[in-house]
Amino acid sequence: MRFDVLTLFPELFDAARVGVTGRAFRELGHELEASSYRPFAGNAFGHVDAAPFGGGPGMVLRPDVLRDALASLPRRGAGRVIHFSPAAPALDHAKVLELAALDQVILVCTRFEGVDQRAVELYVDEELSVGEAVLSGGELPALFLIDAVCRWLPGVLGNEASAGADSFATGLLDHPHFTRPALFEGLEAPAVLVGGNHEAIRLWRLREAMERTRRLRPGLWAAFLARRLAALPRADQWCAWQAEHPEDRDRAKPKGWKGWNL
Repeated sequence: MRFDVLTLFPELFDAARVGVTGRAFRELGHELEASSYRPFAGNAFGHVDAAPFGGGPGMVLRPDVLRDALASLPRRGAGRVIHFSPAAPALDHAKVLELAALDQVILVCTRFEGVDQRAVELYVDEELSVGEAVLSGGELPALFLIDAVCRWLPGVLGNEASAGADSFATGLLDHPHFTRPALFEGLEAPAVLVGGNHEAIRLWRLREAMERTRRLRPGLWAAFLARRLAALPRADQWCAWQAEHPEDRDRAKPKGWKGWNL
């Protein structure tokens, strides 16, 4: 896979070449190229933006600069040009999987008031955000996207199961994690996790993930119940029932329980 980034600050993308996901570029043959807009400024000063028509604060990236910068990039197979804007839908897990299946992603990072809207309409395939917050530019969202997508490229993670167990991949948030020491500042790790019963551990983690999702992300929990509950085995459905009825969490599963149908 190839990532191309257009930015005023190519040096920021050295951060994508370190750590676990940096393995994609160090060892696995995937490519990351960050290019500056300034060679396409058309003036001796490297100025690539201009004041907005109609007045107002800030500067706007000129459409001819984006056009020429995009034209300079090599294209490979199935690709997409993405611009980051706080007005756009937020990047989510489904979109990450969709992008990970492409051959090339071109990330357009702008600053200040963004880019001329005509350039968006002519040259950009899709706009994304990373939430309801305004940042100084698209570089941090681009790094966010690169990291998220790289985790789904084969061989990037040492344990291929890690990505599939992440939050959102299962439709739930991740369960809490514990490690040594078993007793820390008067707080004990849950006894079930050190008891050696693998099925009990699995069900405890599932129940915790369900309860956390119901509490913190009710919309995600509602979608999980609607789309995935019916396919769960009965033991897992009972965990969902307990998560939905926390006041009865310690209630024993009724004998002959046939499953929870919404």
